[in-house]
Amino acid sequence: MAAAAPAAARASSEAPAASTTAETEAGDEDSREVRVLQSLRGKICEAKNLLPYLGPHKMRDCFCTINLDQEEVYRTQVVEKSLSPFFSEEFYFEIPRTFQYLSFYVYDKNVLQRDLRIGKVAIKKEDLCNHSGKETWFSLQPVDSNSEVQGKVHLELKLNELITENGTVCQQLVVHIKACHGLPLINGQSCDPYATVSLVGPSRNDQKKTKVKKKTSNPQFNEIFYFEVTRSSSYTRKSQFQVEEEDIEKLEIRIDLWNNGNLVQDVFLGEIKVPVNVLRNDSSHQAWYLLQPRDNGNKSSKTDDLGSLRLNICYTEDYVLPSEYYGPLKTLLLKSPDVQPISASAAYILGEICRDKNDAVLPLVRLLLHHDKLVPFATAVAELDLKDTQDANTIFRGNSLATRCLDEMMKIVGGHYLKVTLKPILDEICESSKSCEIDPIKLKEGDNVENNKENLRYYVDKLFSTIVKSSMSCPTVMCDIFYSLRQIATQRFPNDPHVQYSAVSSFVFLRFFAVAVVSPHTFHLRPHHPDAQTIRTLTLISKTIQTLGSWGSLSKSKSSFKETFMCEFFKMFQEEGYITAVKKFLDEISSTETKETSGTSEPVHLKEGEMYKRAQGRTRIGKKNFKKRWFCLTSRELTYHKQPGKDAIYTIPVKNILAVEKLEESSFNKKNMFQVIHTEKPLYVQANNCVEANEWIDVLCRVSRCNQNRLSFYHPSAYINGNWLCCQETSENTLGCKPCTAGVPADIQIDIDEDRETERIYSLFTLSLLKLQKMEEACGTIAVYQGPQKEPDDYSNFVIEDSVTTFKTIQQIKSIIKKLDEPHEKYRKKRSSSAKYGSK
Repeated sequence: MAAAAPAAARASSEAPAASTTAETEAGDEDSREVRVLQSLRGKICEAKNLLPYLGPHKMRDCFCTINLDQEEVYRTQVVEKSLSPFFSEEFYFEIPRTFQYLSFYVYDKNVLQRDLRIGKVAIKKEDLCNHSGKETWFSLQPVDSNSEVQGKVHLELKLNELITENGTVCQQLVVHIKACHGLPLINGQSCDPYATVSLVGPSRNDQKKTKVKKKTSNPQFNEIFYFEVTRSSSYTRKSQFQVEEEDIEKLEIRIDLWNNGNLVQDVFLGEIKVPVNVLRNDSSHQAWYLLQPRDNGNKSSKTDDLGSLRLNICYTEDYVLPSEYYGPLKTLLLKSPDVQPISASAAYILGEICRDKNDAVLPLVRLLLHHDKLVPFATAVAELDLKDTQDANTIFRGNSLATRCLDEMMKIVGGHYLKVTLKPILDEICESSKSCEIDPIKLKEGDNVENNKENLRYYVDKLFSTIVKSSMSCPTVMCDIFYSLRQIATQRFPNDPHVQYSAVSSFVFLRFFAVAVVSPHTFHLRPHHPDAQTIRTLTLISKTIQTLGSWGSLSKSKSSFKETFMCEFFKMFQEEGYITAVKKFLDEISSTETKETSGTSEPVHLKEGEMYKRAQGRTRIGKKNFKKRWFCLTSRELTYHKQPGKDAIYTIPVKNILAVEKLEESSFNKKNMFQVIHTEKPLYVQANNCVEANEWIDVLCRVSRCNQNRLSFYHPSAYINGNWLCCQETSENTLGCKPCTAGVPADIQIDIDEDRETERIYSLFTLSLLKLQKMEEACGTIAVYQGPQKEPDDYSNFVIEDSVTTFKTIQQIKSIIKKLDEPHEKYRKKRSSSAKYGSK
């Protein structure tokens, strides 16, 4: 499913592996052009058998987080009063940095105190490929400070020979602890780290200690310590510069990293152990080492008692080559819509051989969309779908390649449409907290079911009315595909007058609006997960809306609800007016007439969220310089507010943004910082995690891409106390000392890196070569026997309409993949040689 991640150098108890950043530090020209891009997608399914509370109230309010090492990058909603919480939340994000462990923590929500960590699942980066694409139950492991580590240490060891006062020779070990990188945040802040350096053997433990470095996750220690390794009695002429074999095997250097707790207990940050025998053949040794948990960090007598977590994880690491390498594969894929039959095309074959069609769909849709080829391809695969559909009422209800392609297309191009249509009403629903529960079993004490019914009807009517009046905002690509679906559905079922509507409503109501209503945070319509009551309200609204869409398009006289209370509620909407409105809306969005855009009257809402910003003025007390603010970005302006919904404190027009770049951590000793450089002072902002920082930089770059007077150079550090920290220039107006990062496409809705998508498809073909081979053999069998007569299990699941054309396409795919293997193999060899033990 995912490209197997190349194994990172493994850490052992003897010598923890040196970490590598070959993707950015490769020494040759070819490698420097290769981009290494990581992404993670999957699903947090559910937990079970969590440890109950002691006492009468045993249930817990649980949520789950995803962490890159110790940095939280995703959080699920809270599931109340359960020891087997069902989360069912999908996630997808780009990973913008290197990491050691991907961890999932299960928390118990606590209103008054800190949330309690019940347990965790921690998976090493190099082991992620073992779990790719399959749902797995993981036992929760205990969480303690001895096992929570991240970061690395830069160490240099030397062995010197000393002549003592009486003329004898002894060995001296010189330990130079240079720096650490990527230490964890403690309570959200950079730590105050120090290191202890010990020489450990069977009968010795000599320990020394560095100075404490204040407020940094990347301390520069640069301290040297000396240890006597052998006394003069163990010196022999034959090993003038080495200690004797039996002695050196027993000694090791141990570095322990600690956060200075001042008045409270110091916190363990990780350790490394390096045997002195690494110097057996060299007089010096230098390397970066990944910090490891303490020896007993993961030991527990009863780990099973904590419960377990079911996850589906797909981690991918793509090596994106320069564009010229992808020409043949791209050409073959883009010819797919024109291939007759469509099942013999390269794009369709990819969907057939992938273990999970979703893997193929995302890069395929994005690539075809980028080249305006998606509409004919989606139409052709939908037509193939319809051949097997016998009942017009079940049209496009399955999870085929066609339906998944359209789902993905709507997510990519429909974001703006959802925001302008649904966001204002969803904001009202989430912020008003009106009760809408109409299930008699779930009513709370004091609830009035009639009032709740009126509240629910008000929201459904308002949402429905907005949707059916929104056709002018529907993206052209969606309209074009809906038009095609309508045509082919009518041809397939010529005697059914309603199928032209149900073909479209099964996507736009069932798979688009209804899904966005019930899960607004997934579509970035709300910044946080709604609370349990709001989720229930949204669920009831979503059910009604999707039924209204299908009921209106089919002119059914009764609803499809199983619950009696929903059937009763839906009777309120069984009027001709609703049917007419749905049909009119479906007519409008499946029309080929060119629509005028809604103009620039309303700015497009792009992103919002809570972050910290540095005060624009000057204050002497550093802590007060950073304040929590609510940021909001539209297509016109970036604003920040004291709280959501309050008036803006500060506004930057998008047209005034000159550059958006990362800010070096050393500027304020804070992680995940970026700067918005505009016509006034730069705005320095700290995001909550690396993924969020990356997303903000990305969307701000895209929205300001076409601005005039954009900068070519910028300062990667801040201007503090009269000079730029990066270049030491004293004038605040000095030209930047570093080139700005490359520009990104200006199209906000469809920002597609076609080389990256083609590389992903190459990886998928490579992973599925065995299945491709079976499909090739199936073509031969069909050609010889005029049908699948032997070993049907091998190929009966493949759609092969034309064995000759399919065979020819498979041959082309194999030939192209083979040619692409060469530069990939060349790069892997160069990368592995640059990642040898002891390299940075």
